[in-house]
Amino acid sequence: MINLKILFLLAILFLIPLITDNSFALKTLNGFGDSPFERDFGDVKFIDAYFGTLDNKIEVEPGDNNVPFTVVFANVGTLDITGIKGQLSLPLRFSGANGQGSLIIGSSKSNSLAGENFNLIFFVNIDKNANIQQYPGTVKVDFSRLRESGVRSIFSDFNFKVTGKSVINVEALDPVLTSLKSNNVVIQIANNGTAPMSNVNLVSTKQSSENSSDNSLEKVVVLGSNWNVGNIAAKSSKAATATVYVPGNVKDTTLRVPLTITYFNGQGIQQTVNKIINFYIKGLTALRMYDVGVIELSNKPMVIGEIINEGNADALFGFITLEPLENSNIKKQTQFIDDIETDSPTPFNIPIEFDGQPRFGEHEIKLTVRYKDSLRNEIFLTQNSTIFIKEPPVVDKSGTNLQLIIIPLVIVIGIGIYMVRRRKKSAIQAK
Repeated sequence: MINLKILFLLAILFLIPLITDNSFALKTLNGFGDSPFERDFGDVKFIDAYFGTLDNKIEVEPGDNNVPFTVVFANVGTLDITGIKGQLSLPLRFSGANGQGSLIIGSSKSNSLAGENFNLIFFVNIDKNANIQQYPGTVKVDFSRLRESGVRSIFSDFNFKVTGKSVINVEALDPVLTSLKSNNVVIQIANNGTAPMSNVNLVSTKQSSENSSDNSLEKVVVLGSNWNVGNIAAKSSKAATATVYVPGNVKDTTLRVPLTITYFNGQGIQQTVNKIINFYIKGLTALRMYDVGVIELSNKPMVIGEIINEGNADALFGFITLEPLENSNIKKQTQFIDDIETDSPTPFNIPIEFDGQPRFGEHEIKLTVRYKDSLRNEIFLTQNSTIFIKEPPVVDKSGTNLQLIIIPLVIVIGIGIYMVRRRKKSAIQAK
């Protein structure tokens, strides 16, 4: 039983180096066979390690190849050093130009003055299955002290990070503005990359037109020109809102709004990106119905009214629909009314037809105007109204109006009765 426990523990101890993703497990694999006592030399001090060049830290993500990796040191000794060479040891998801298991050799200038910094540059492949996280690494530096014989070696352990890459995109959720009104604009700031962005800030500058000679857009007012949207995680977005007023003399043109975006990338370095959002400005179509009522035309009731366009763009391909509401038995009907021009009342008249026997008196109806704007978007205007339908006069089968006969006839009969009574009264008085 004891022997089995010992064997089990030995097996675990044997597997740990194989499954642990760290630099120490790879020293032998990448050629580090030197004694750890070689770390005792104090001439060279490790400063930093990162992807990028000396003056430019860069974002990297899984699948990137031949990426520069810089390790910075300081010569803290009292003598100049020369013959500087480096060798890098990274976890299993990273390799040199010749693939996994190959040596990652760094280059540097041949010497470093006492008290100066120097750097080694390596070129690394990142496996596509690597994670965006922090990793351990080890670097070996060989050098000689000036005017001394022999090669010294030091080892430095460090941590580095696969940051992912931030990719910013900015767009207006609705890129259409309407003149003669204030427009609520939503700007979406998306991080389409694999690295988070922090302290994202947007600033808009003076807008312009595609036509450089068009000065009318100077009268467009953007309320709010600076938005701080905070942090944006990878594969996510945030929104900023603004109010844009477009005067009536600006329509059928493109508004260009430049944006300057600043943020800190996965390396903690501030980035500046310039973007332009384009808006198309369309004219305003603003319809209003009025004077809705009922008239009789050729003894047939008709719903009449007028439509006025109080905007600055024509309503195109107009139709008006009459629909019954509540208990009305008026039939639904649609009538074509063509374009509705600005500041020009457009009349309409819709014959009233009944579903079944006519019902006279009050009716609740809905009138709907359907039209298209300059972008061929379909728009609807609805209005509920109460109309009164009078009962028509009674007409005999011959088409004669009975009232025109009955009223005079009653008058004649009345006069006749009066004359008969008067004669009888005179005769009685004569007797």
